[in-house]
Amino acid sequence: MFTVMAASGVTLYESWKKLRSINLLPTIQKEARDMVRRVEVLGYDALTVMYKKAEETKSKMYRDFLAGYISAVKSGGNLVSFLNSKLRSIFEMRSAAANRSVEKLGTVVEAYSVMLIVSLCVYLLVIVVHSTSFVLELGTTPSTPADIYLVIFFAMPLISLVFMVIAHKMQRSTLIDIKEPYQRALFPMIGTLCLIVAVTFVPQLGFITDLLPLPLLISICLLIISIPPAISYHNIAKRNFSAEEGMPSFLRDVTEARKTGLSPEKSIIHATKRKGHGKFSEHLRLIRDQLEWGIPLRKIFRNIKMEIQSWPVLVNFLILVETIEVGGGSTTALEILSEYSEKSRDIEKNKRAMLKPYIILSFIWSILMALTVTSMIYILTQISFPGLTETPFVTIQSQVNIFSAGIIFQCWLSGFFIGKISEGTFAAGFKYSAMLIVASYASLLISQKFLTSLLVGIL
Repeated sequence: MFTVMAASGVTLYESWKKLRSINLLPTIQKEARDMVRRVEVLGYDALTVMYKKAEETKSKMYRDFLAGYISAVKSGGNLVSFLNSKLRSIFEMRSAAANRSVEKLGTVVEAYSVMLIVSLCVYLLVIVVHSTSFVLELGTTPSTPADIYLVIFFAMPLISLVFMVIAHKMQRSTLIDIKEPYQRALFPMIGTLCLIVAVTFVPQLGFITDLLPLPLLISICLLIISIPPAISYHNIAKRNFSAEEGMPSFLRDVTEARKTGLSPEKSIIHATKRKGHGKFSEHLRLIRDQLEWGIPLRKIFRNIKMEIQSWPVLVNFLILVETIEVGGGSTTALEILSEYSEKSRDIEKNKRAMLKPYIILSFIWSILMALTVTSMIYILTQISFPGLTETPFVTIQSQVNIFSAGIIFQCWLSGFFIGKISEGTFAAGFKYSAMLIVASYASLLISQKFLTSLLVGIL
């Protein structure tokens, strides 16, 4: 923003004054208001205020920017050249930081995988301890259902929640104000939770578990919670990611058209005629129609803000509006904006591509957990030991249902973890959770029908 404004002939202090009204940059907006207050109310010189802020801030990048600008002004250097140089340096740092963040996120995913392995071992240990005939032979008291529920549905999910908090602090989404998916999940979540509680504590509703085994009931309830918000998020992500992909091309077309001598408005109209932007083409057509109707760019930006929730797209369009309104859309400023947008798009695109393999990993661990636990339950209950009584089939089926339901719930939580890792928002986790539920339940059926029979036959 500072670089584009400087290229348009606007001083840094005037840029600060403009930043006071930009809600998309809340921290800088706060700084800008404090800057203007110190200058206009307390009577300090703008450079003096920037020098004090450079001493006060904890951000090394922000401090270097302010100190460098003060030095460039005092030495009479070219401010646009300095800001361009600083901008290139920031992009190099951002690119390196993106690569480091992918490595850190990869470490978190690997740690989560190890945690799931440990959880699997705990599951198997609880299965053995909960085997009634086995613990009676040892002379100990078998675990109560309350203990089993505590381990499966509280202790293990709590570890997943801890990793979600870690991922939330490390990964951020380019989408802002995503509320619709969570709102769509609220009422199904309340309804299904009430159903599960009623089935658990009301004996008259026991026929439901007779018709639907517990794993199938849990799977259906979790799918009811996940599918509506997953569809909602898919539509939001498709629209916004298409805009993120098409915005740099749009700005490049505006820049090149402006270089030919067209007015800024006609350059925008020319750029909106380009095809191949997917969902973003619909918004470009609306921009063209509004410009042709004589609607101001500022009003068009407010209309776009109600439709687009991608922070990079909104910031780029805002800077485009400021460039045209303040500097008349100078080609130098537009060229800087285009390069900024293209580099930002490339950094974010590469980061998402590097995180995609972890989605496959989530399916692998979900399937393996379902296959291993279910097979082990049947094997342990089918093996006969000298002196041990045979475990009734009803007890076996009850154990299988409880532990299978725990596996499905754990896979559902894993979907939110992977959604946060891969796309930066928990809203993306609804679609991954739904897919992991289907994969884990299918694995449970395969384990019960085919794999268990094969292993028991071998033993």
